[in-house]
Amino acid sequence: MGGMAKANKTKPEPASVDSFLEQIEPSTRRDDGIELTKLFTKVTGQPATLWGSSILGFGSYHYRYESGHSGSAPRVAFSPRKAKLVCYVKLEGVDSEALLLRLGKHTKGKGCLYINKLSDIDLQILEDLISASWRYMAQTYPI
Repeated sequence: MGGMAKANKTKPEPASVDSFLEQIEPSTRRDDGIELTKLFTKVTGQPATLWGSSILGFGSYHYRYESGHSGSAPRVAFSPRKAKLVCYVKLEGVDSEALLLRLGKHTKGKGCLYINKLSDIDLQILEDLISASWRYMAQTYPI
């Protein structure tokens, strides 16, 4: 075995974003996925790209850890998972606390927001969070 670097499992896929969105169940989750695709596209000016089997990413950046592991990832992304919508946005380094207080019903993890359904939140606040994250990632990882 030796020094083989582990390949990233999540990478851009040639699959159709529209086909992916059409297959989401239930229909309410599908509708939210379509709405999020429009919102992320509006904020980033980038088309959605399917990363792995279930993440819609916008833009990309290259990272390298001190361990030597490196790869590419979307600058911002979301996944319309069965249990919740997951928005992959950078919350650290942006002034997110005040926005999160006004977002509505959500939970957060490291680098992500978990939302049950879009009707639970204020979409303008989500747009502001995506925008702040997009700017932060552009500054931190310039092309």
